[in-house]
Amino acid sequence: MNAIAEDVIVEPAVPDRAVASPVAAVRDGRDRPLRDLRLSVIDQCNFRCTYCMPREVFDEHYRFLRASERISFDEMMKIAHAFVALGVEKIRITGGEPLLRRGLETLIERLARMTTLKGKPLDIALTTNGSLLGARARGLRDAGLSRVTVSLDALDDAVFRRMSDVDLPVARILDGIEQAQAVGLAPVKVNTVIERGVNDHQILPLVRHFKGSEIALRFIEFMDVGGAAGWSNSTVLKARDIRAIVEKEFPLIAADHADSGATSVNYRHADGKGTVGFIASVSEPFCGECSRARVSADGQLYTCLFATQGADLKPWLGEAVPGEQLMDAIHARWNARDDRYSELNADRRRAGTGKTWPTVRMSLVGG
Repeated sequence: MNAIAEDVIVEPAVPDRAVASPVAAVRDGRDRPLRDLRLSVIDQCNFRCTYCMPREVFDEHYRFLRASERISFDEMMKIAHAFVALGVEKIRITGGEPLLRRGLETLIERLARMTTLKGKPLDIALTTNGSLLGARARGLRDAGLSRVTVSLDALDDAVFRRMSDVDLPVARILDGIEQAQAVGLAPVKVNTVIERGVNDHQILPLVRHFKGSEIALRFIEFMDVGGAAGWSNSTVLKARDIRAIVEKEFPLIAADHADSGATSVNYRHADGKGTVGFIASVSEPFCGECSRARVSADGQLYTCLFATQGADLKPWLGEAVPGEQLMDAIHARWNARDDRYSELNADRRRAGTGKTWPTVRMSLVGG
């Protein structure tokens, strides 16, 4: 496999509509089901966000995966079929910046032909920094993408440039969001990571901007993952404090929390003009309801965002290996899963013994 041929699509021997025979309900050691797959398609990114890929680490000499080291779209489809047969209903395409992966629309088109065990269309989502979204939104929607989440940490141009560490105007991201909405990607969500003393003054401007737009704005506590070497508890602005800031200007009403596996606690504006969500990943961990598996761009299965190592799926990705063997490998790994890093770390912090542990690189495994 070489850099040119790596993304060339070869029609699989099994039609993309086919799903391997289902197995009994897949549950981990804490009785959590397998429902969501985060599929990372590339570990590179065109941003150098200070909390994820700081430039002092991810400089021009940093060795990212070569094209030959990334799993192919055919291999991703085999992975997708196995996970769907085990009960997965949602696949979120991540990175790095996934829109840097050449031919991504073709992968989405193939995923969109799949159905869940319940016979429903597979829910396909994408997380992006939005810099390339404006030009790609229609093609992504036509390929079958269901919805998109855009990361945006500030409206102020100077703050945005400082946090993303790129010479790019925030208007470029806002245009991508508008184009995604215009072509019918729905819902369009905007995720904002809040660092105390860095961009907390952007909370109200962001709410004002997106209120009434049908864009779902969500604020996320600053987490100790990936490249967040500068993380400390003092940099975390808790979700309840973020909500208090919002409610000083905008009255909120708690919204229904229908999805038990959702990470965001959502509120409606009292005047009915939009929603705001809060993800308390540090102060109120939701490990107990986590139904997400992650596969990195090099084919490693991670059962937690804070994992230190993955399980290599590549031995089961060859054309000669039956899909059932891949299913068995995933099933066994999920059954053995006992991850609850955030809960344990919250306990350690309360006891005064908390520290940041080395975890998998965020750009490799996705958020």
